This record gives sequence, C-alpha cells and structure tokens, in this order.
Amino acid sequence: MAEKDKHATEYLNKDVKPQSFVVHGGKLVVVSGPDQGKEVVVNKPEITLGTTKTNDMVLSDTTVSRKHAVLKEVSGRFMLNDMNSTNGTFLNNLRIREAFLDFGALIGLGNTRISFVPFEDRVEVFPSEQNHFGTIYGQSVKMRTIFAMLERVVKTDATIIIEGETGTGKELLAKAIHETSSRADKPFVVFDCSAVAQNLIESELFGHEKGAFTGAAAARQGVFEQADTGTVFLDEIGELGIDLQPRLLRVLENREVKRVGGNKTSKVNVRVIAATNRDLAEEVKKGSFREDLFYRLSVLRLNIPSLRERKEDIPLITRHLVANLAAEYGIETPPEVKPETFDILKSHDWPGNVRELRNVLSRALAMGNRSEIEPRDLLLSSAKQAGSDSFDSLAGMSLDEIEKTAIVQTLEKHGGNKTKTAKALGIAYSTLYEKMKKHQIK
Repeated sequence: MAEKDKHATEYLNKDVKPQSFVVHGGKLVVVSGPDQGKEVVVNKPEITLGTTKTNDMVLSDTTVSRKHAVLKEVSGRFMLNDMNSTNGTFLNNLRIREAFLDFGALIGLGNTRISFVPFEDRVEVFPSEQNHFGTIYGQSVKMRTIFAMLERVVKTDATIIIEGETGTGKELLAKAIHETSSRADKPFVVFDCSAVAQNLIESELFGHEKGAFTGAAAARQGVFEQADTGTVFLDEIGELGIDLQPRLLRVLENREVKRVGGNKTSKVNVRVIAATNRDLAEEVKKGSFREDLFYRLSVLRLNIPSLRERKEDIPLITRHLVANLAAEYGIETPPEVKPETFDILKSHDWPGNVRELRNVLSRALAMGNRSEIEPRDLLLSSAKQAGSDSFDSLAGMSLDEIEKTAIVQTLEKHGGNKTKTAKALGIAYSTLYEKMKKHQIK
C-alpha cells in the first residue's frame, strides 16, 4: 500500500465520537382540545393524524375521524390533506381539501387545534468512511462528519444553507450536492447576491416582463424559472436586502414566482441551496435577516471549517489540486510534492482558504520545473524562511502574468526554440503554442 494511502486508512480507522448537527424542522403541537400539550415531530415524509392507534398523532377528541388528515413532504415543503373526514380539516379557520403549511399555521380537526411550529433538533452522526464528497476532499473528522450528514439528506429535496469563510469551497460543495441528487441531470443555476446591484436583484431573481422598467426591451426569465426542475444556488444570501427577503420567502413557501411588471404567477420546481460567509443566526438577532426566511432556508445548516482549522487535510487536497492543475497545464505526469513542501503548506495560515492554496499551487506549476514542487516554488513567506527569496519580484503578480513571465524567460533561455521551451516547461508543444497565442508572445 502506498504510504499516503496507509496514513489515510489509519486516520479513517481512528476511534472517533459522533458529532452533533443542528437540523431545522417542524413539529405539531396541540394548543387546544382534549390532548392539549401533545407534540409530534415531523421527521418523516408522511405524518397521519386521527383517533386510531396506527396514526402518528393519536387524538382522543371524539369529533376527530379515525384517520382524519395526513401531512406529506412535497418538494421540501409540507402539504396537509384531508382524508374524507366527517367534520372536515381546517387551516387558519378555512376548510381545505389540501394546502401547504407555513410555520405558525393553525390546523383545525374537530374541536382540536394544532399549531405547526419550527424547532431545532440536534442529530448525531458518525464521520463518513469516505474522504471526499464529489470534488470536496477532506479526511479530518469535521469534514467527514459533513460528508456523513450529506450522504443522509442528498437524495431528498431538503433546503440547505452552507456557512463558511470566503474560499472554503461553498459553491463547489453546492454543486457536488446537486450532482449527487436526483436532479443531477437538471439545471444548476448560480446567483451571487453580492455581485448584482440592489436595484437589479429583483429582476434577476424573479424575471421581468417587457416594459416593466426602463431598458426592459423584452421579457426575461429569472433565476428560479431558469432552474426549474433543477437546483438554485443562492451565494452570499446574507447580502440580500431586507426589502427583498419577503419575496424570496414567498417563492420558497409557495414554489411560484411573479415577474417584475407581471400579473401572473408561474409554478417552479426547484431545490434551493444557499451560502454565506456571515453567521445568519447572528444576523437574525441583529434584525438584518428575517427569522422566518432563516428557518425556511436552513432545514440543514452546514458550516465548512477554514483550512487553518483542518490542516491535516492539506496533503490530500494538495494532491487532488496538483493533479487537476497538471491536466489544465497539459502536464502528463503530475509533479511530486516534496515532504518539506508539505511542511511549508501546513505551516501557513491560509487566510484565503482552499482558493488561496489552489492559486499558490498553480503559480508553483507555472514557475517550477514540472517534475516536483519544492518550497521555493510556493512564493510564500514561510517558504522564504526555508531558504528561498529568488522570486520576490513575482509577489503580487496575477497567475496570467506569472505564466507569461515563465514562458518568455524560458524562451529567452533557449534562444526562442519552442520545442526546447515546451520540454523545459513540461508541456506539449501545442499547449505552448496556444499559451503564446493567449499571451500575445511573438
């Protein structure tokens, strides 16, 4: 067994304790009637209510039918259905055949009144035996616990909110969830709430009709219509203005959208994943984020730890990134990462997290000898302390600038010979030609 695989297996076989995750859900609470105070947690796809003992919520009210009503999960929401009861089923004092429930809804069955309320539940899971979920890698307990929770819910349509610092891979995780779900062959649409002007967000999210505002020359679908049958990823949801949050809440509750300037509503069937680098629970306390929207979004709430909190994951992530980057650079055999290079990588604080690590490795491949990555190739302050200060002039340069510099300097070294330059850089001649064309190198 390879040394790295041996260490990974030893790590995965460590005696670890289950970890707790907060899952947001709903419960039925009898607020009046003979069974006042009785509670049932809605923790499965179907909850039945009635007087027979086979029901999930058994009621002693003689005005309630034997099997009076059923609560079913439909596309991540809960629908209440009357089961041909004698005295009918009521929702907020209106008799219904079927209707979606919102938190705070009051259900009437005979002389019994039942409230549907949100709650938090702590679920204990053991870390997964897998060291990756899709393209997200990690063998730390924290990451494998996240993988274990996702393995349990990924096939459902549960709404998920992902919290974590910038660069931790929230969008990659959202895409991995989509690609592992039953909607994998359907659209995956990303909307960054922080990248669109506030006055345009409403149109981008919900669409607009022709003439809805100045410049609306044609009707346009919004993000939710574009993602119909698939997944919407709402990045940086914490940046969404408080005035737009009610509209988003209505979409999540009713699964229908109304375009700006339109009168008709359209049904949409989407799974919603949101992400933020803020602590939304704290934002709720400060009043900048609606509590009802927070509960609707965070059926499952995940927090991706920063890279400095899981430095044991760095070797695994590095090997994965180097293999991908080598393929991008046209390098047939990924370079070996020297043990002392791993020491440097693990000693760095990584304020930019995995994104910063990828940039550092990309820079190393652009400037290194392509057969191995040494500390001096990293251009990190910690690497300089290990004995390299030869690349000071490259600090602050973009990756494109560094790549261009590497090609130009290598061409000069080999007198303009492209064959020798490609060989020295460890890339195919055709790849060198394309990169010279890209950087306008003559």
